[in-house]
Amino acid sequence: MNLMQAEVNYLGQLRHAHLVKLMGYSCEDEHRLLVYEYMSRGSLENHLFRKSTLPLSWLTRMNIAIGAAKGLAFLHGSERPVIYRDFKTSNILLDSDYTAKLSDFGLAKDGPEGDKSHVSTRIMGTYGYAAPEYVMTGHLTARSDVYSFGVVLLELLTGRRSMDKKRPAGEQNLVEWAYPYLRDKRKLFQIVDPRLDGQYSVRGLQKAASLAYHCLSHNPKARPLMSDVVETLKPLQNMRDMANASSTYVPGSDVVESATKHVSLNGSNTRQLSARSVSKANERIPPSPIANEVAK
Repeated sequence: MNLMQAEVNYLGQLRHAHLVKLMGYSCEDEHRLLVYEYMSRGSLENHLFRKSTLPLSWLTRMNIAIGAAKGLAFLHGSERPVIYRDFKTSNILLDSDYTAKLSDFGLAKDGPEGDKSHVSTRIMGTYGYAAPEYVMTGHLTARSDVYSFGVVLLELLTGRRSMDKKRPAGEQNLVEWAYPYLRDKRKLFQIVDPRLDGQYSVRGLQKAASLAYHCLSHNPKARPLMSDVVETLKPLQNMRDMANASSTYVPGSDVVESATKHVSLNGSNTRQLSARSVSKANERIPPSPIANEVAK
């Protein structure tokens, strides 16, 4: 099956709010054409990495993550499970409301059937997003997509590409660089996208980072299901404990404390601090043990 046939076969049969609609296609001799619904905001890749675009807000990033996760969860939970195999920012398209939809199903594969644990296939996809076990063995499972989702979630958090040869040695591979920070609350803020200008939910960042940590596990069985990923992400939409450019998070406390400011008053310096309690959003705890760990 060539890439166009795969695209038509999958998008011609599957319908979901977070999958791009295939409006039609034409195939005459060597001329091939696919017509999709118009996605006016373009790709997530452009919004994250092009300096000419306005930075995506924290809430928009989380909504995009949830939408993309719902698309993958739908594919994995279909009557005949589908493995997307090429989940990356350039394949996530955004409509006028920044609703995320998955596109480009040319590399998609039917999932394993019966008692089979995986599908053996020629290694294809994009370096930096592909799961390590798939790259090494060609064994493809739904958990391979989960790893790729973890990479994209990291890109949303950091504003960095999965692979960037322009960065210093040690920072070119995003997963290798960021992974040690994901469970360290004291250092986590150091990898946050500077274009957010400090405008993000502190607890939301911690939970998203913990989720990425589990999705990127080298043990495929330790990764959550995409359905659990969706449930873990949902509460992040409602968290309002927003930091700001001059805020610091105090681990172990529910306080965001503004950075110290010194002002001159009658010839002397006076230290001014302000603090506010972090709002606690109602959180839905997913049934998965792994998702429960993420929610802690």
